[in-house]
Amino acid sequence: MNKDTVTKKLMFYFPKCECDKPIIYHLVKDHHLIVNIFRAKVTPEEEGYLVLDVTGTEAAIQGGIDFVKTFNVTVNYSGKGVIRDEERCSHCGYCVPYCPPRALKIEDSVTRKIAYNESECIECLACIRICPYGACTSAF
Repeated sequence: MNKDTVTKKLMFYFPKCECDKPIIYHLVKDHHLIVNIFRAKVTPEEEGYLVLDVTGTEAAIQGGIDFVKTFNVTVNYSGKGVIRDEERCSHCGYCVPYCPPRALKIEDSVTRKIAYNESECIECLACIRICPYGACTSAF
């Protein structure tokens, strides 16, 4: 990788007629992108989604996105698949040790307020499974 290489988190929504295309193959082979898939649901005859990181130059990433859009795939640039509801969170801290990348962590040791850094989230869904208050949910 060189200094011009960047990584972007994206979410692709596939209409049901486009789930059988080798889109990721073409992103890697034709657009020279490195792809890291965090979550996926791609099933024939249904709508699907991918949450992924793409790494490459800005131009290569944009070319890949333009290619994907030719299949009527909607691209969400936030890549947000885990949603944290601040109203439901009691800041109990139970989720913190279960978050491998530390996207959930204690922001202030005095107030014990929990912070969520979406860009560090790898969508492992541990927070969804263990939160006693249902503060973390999936967008899917």
